[in-house]
Amino acid sequence: MFVSHLSLHDFRSYAALELPLEPGVVAFVGRNGQGKTNLVEAIDYLSRLASHRVASEAPLVRAGAEQAVVRAAVVKDGRTAVLEVELNPGRSNRARVNRSPLPRPREILGLVRTVLFSPEDLSLVKGDPSDRRRFLDDLMVLRQPRFAGVRADYDRILRQRNTLLKTAGAARRGSSGQDGALATLATWDEHLARTGAQLLAERLQLVEMLRPYVGKAYETVARGASRDDADLEYRPSFALDGVLPEPTPLEGALLAELERRRRDELDRGVSLVGPHRDELLLTLGSAETRLPVKGYASHGESWSFALALRLASYDLLRSDGDDPILILDDVFAELDTARRHQLAELVAGAEQVLVTAAVPADVPEVLAGIRYVVGDGEVRRE
Repeated sequence: MFVSHLSLHDFRSYAALELPLEPGVVAFVGRNGQGKTNLVEAIDYLSRLASHRVASEAPLVRAGAEQAVVRAAVVKDGRTAVLEVELNPGRSNRARVNRSPLPRPREILGLVRTVLFSPEDLSLVKGDPSDRRRFLDDLMVLRQPRFAGVRADYDRILRQRNTLLKTAGAARRGSSGQDGALATLATWDEHLARTGAQLLAERLQLVEMLRPYVGKAYETVARGASRDDADLEYRPSFALDGVLPEPTPLEGALLAELERRRRDELDRGVSLVGPHRDELLLTLGSAETRLPVKGYASHGESWSFALALRLASYDLLRSDGDDPILILDDVFAELDTARRHQLAELVAGAEQVLVTAAVPADVPEVLAGIRYVVGDGEVRRE
């Protein structure tokens, strides 16, 4: 899989851009702030319908414009599809495939797959649990796009249930006009348990599939490490106590836990049980001395673990029979010489590798390929 052409209209700093691309390594070199990351961000956006840099879509639209368009010709197994997303901040986005409109933008997910490495990846190790949950969910949707709908349903149910918990809590304290809230809450408990069990089952399975790939990748990028040094464990918001990691038994367990925690939830006015409260625990060391990466690992170990997570994602997606597009966004400047060389060697064989760097020296020799110079609002092939 590779992108053969990228078109941008009012995306970030680009009023209009037509950029031919080729398989293999493509490097974008230019000073910081010149727009090289905007190029790879656009391709990654088509893969995830989200940016790796900002949480909202408003910054993706060029200042003064009302909408932005990202369009790419994607080649897979010799066949080309033109994917397009129209970003409309404050309104519904639109998506097209080969100029045909899709009922919902999320139906474009899965048609192009990317794995992106960036300096922000340290948040996978050092950030909040929500960063690690997002990592799992993004990978889950890349492998099985239908889970984008499940995740959206869960988020909607969670918001509604939290509103009801606040209302029901007030009713419980004697407020008038809120007597039906508790009865309605039971219905939303069922909705949350059903969708939450689907997410939970898939995350549990995904972590088990990732585990050997993470160990192998960490052994490769961390000097002197073995594949048993790095591990990850999914920790739900409640003890499963032998519950089978399948949707039906997990749904029953979630319902039971919601009932058990009902008083606490009413007191606090927030949902305390469900996948939105889960954690992906990352650890280093032997079985006897295993410690959480967050808070205990050095900066170098943290970087190695973050790289291992991305490399494991890439290997897992490849095991599905698809070669994702690899994006290395200004990542080599953050690495020492040894890790820089190791990462470059690992990814050099990918069908398409997109690299951004501030100076040519930051691009390892093994990743020699097509080079574009980005500066003064222009993208020029060297």
